[in-house]
Amino acid sequence: MLERDDLRRQLLGHAARPEATELPWLADILVAGCMGGDHLWQDLGFWSRADLSGFIAHNFPSLAALNSRDMKWKKFLYKQLCEAEGIYVCRAPSCEVCIDYPKCFGPEE
Repeated sequence: MLERDDLRRQLLGHAARPEATELPWLADILVAGCMGGDHLWQDLGFWSRADLSGFIAHNFPSLAALNSRDMKWKKFLYKQLCEAEGIYVCRAPSCEVCIDYPKCFGPEE
């Protein structure tokens, strides 16, 4: 996973308490979940997407604040990485008119 270190840096850059020894471990767990094939909350064993959102908000609050439109977490993390590199993968000028909108937002079963 070539983006592993980038994802880890991204998460740790939003750490609630950068001095907390458990946050690098938590970041590594989230990164490992990103390698899974299901929704991130499912790959990590959370009961729901809301539980994952609460976990991220508690440990990486400024990252959670950036996801103000409730994009699916795995897509959101990768979108943040792409934008940091100046890569904009959405074919539309805004999410609302993009044909992939249902894949990025909405319910997860």
